[in-house]
Amino acid sequence: MVGDKEITKLIKTEIVRQQWTLDLIPSENIVSPAVLEALGSSLTNKYSEGYPSRRYYGGNEIIDKIEILARERARKVFRLGKNWSVNVQPYSGSPANFAVYFALLNPGEKLMGMSLPFGGHLTHGWKASATGKFWNSVQYGVGRDGYIDYGEVRKIAKKEKPKIIVCGATTYSRVIDFKKFRKIADEVGAYLMVDMAHIAGLIAAGAHPSPFPHADVVTTTTHKTLRGPRGAIIFSKDAKIAAAIDKAVFPGLQGGPHDNQTAAIAVALGEALKLSFKKYGRQIVKNAKVLARELQQIGLEIVSGGTDNHLMLVDLTNSGISGREAQDKLEEVGIIVNRNMIPYDTRSPFDPSGIRIGTPSVTTRGMKEKEMKKIAGLVYDALIGGYSADIAKRVKALCKKFPIYANN
Repeated sequence: MVGDKEITKLIKTEIVRQQWTLDLIPSENIVSPAVLEALGSSLTNKYSEGYPSRRYYGGNEIIDKIEILARERARKVFRLGKNWSVNVQPYSGSPANFAVYFALLNPGEKLMGMSLPFGGHLTHGWKASATGKFWNSVQYGVGRDGYIDYGEVRKIAKKEKPKIIVCGATTYSRVIDFKKFRKIADEVGAYLMVDMAHIAGLIAAGAHPSPFPHADVVTTTTHKTLRGPRGAIIFSKDAKIAAAIDKAVFPGLQGGPHDNQTAAIAVALGEALKLSFKKYGRQIVKNAKVLARELQQIGLEIVSGGTDNHLMLVDLTNSGISGREAQDKLEEVGIIVNRNMIPYDTRSPFDPSGIRIGTPSVTTRGMKEKEMKKIAGLVYDALIGGYSADIAKRVKALCKKFPIYANN
């Protein structure tokens, strides 16, 4: 970076941190140099309120082409026809979800989503979120086995009659049955919205069932398993719904889109069309299954007994340490996770009973099943063994074999 030595130094320091740590946070990933190039491009200079061919500023001929290309690639990645409308302008996942509610619900109408302590997202109607304040939020969770109880979801929906049912999660390790959610939504006359933010890359790769045959609206972030910049996309197949969502995004909730972000999304979607990405998405799941199995075999408890996707939730209740303590211990040796509540947790969200672990980032680095077994041993030793200096050396040795970028 030219002209700012302090920020340049901090960025380089952060790159070093990323290189020499194992990132097991499921919602984080490593973008390609091509994505970084688009994000840092001169497209950031342009203002583009409106949509292609309907801008409020001149000079948007190139921006229109970029946004249209991003939309077209999004359809191709998720194998959609022209009947699906695509909005690539939301700044991130939370405002994308808010835009859908803003488009389809009146203030105070009922929204039904997964409860945050049971694996849902803040924007699925949790009480601390604006989505739980502007609308009448009804929440569902999981059973004691860690699985969604579709019978219970149906029971709640029939009683409450929500206008939108949201399915999707941030800490749920099993395949979501979108067909069952569609049936429930039809029974109560609700829109079905799928938030596939965490599993979008797996769906693109064919490693998780697609929600598109069943949903009215699908939202996703573009980072996480999709391995793009921080941003979001909203898909809708009904023309009236699409028009309402477009108006909700602009001018309802935001002004001009971030054109550099749109271009970076298009780049990431182009990468997701390649065969290598299909292999990558499937490897994420293979790695997660092996990592979960290995952690179980060495004595750690996994909520629901395993995983079908890219993440797992480790229940530390019987391990004698809290989620916060585990997060700190692991970071001390160079393993990055996030503390997380488990279903029916009796501890505070600030120091819960679990940690959330995922494989997208380490899979991007090229690690496979063999490395997952090593990582499981490192996690266990850090939490139970306590030989931090030795473990840190082993973490660095593994990181050295799998550089984030070639020049590091």
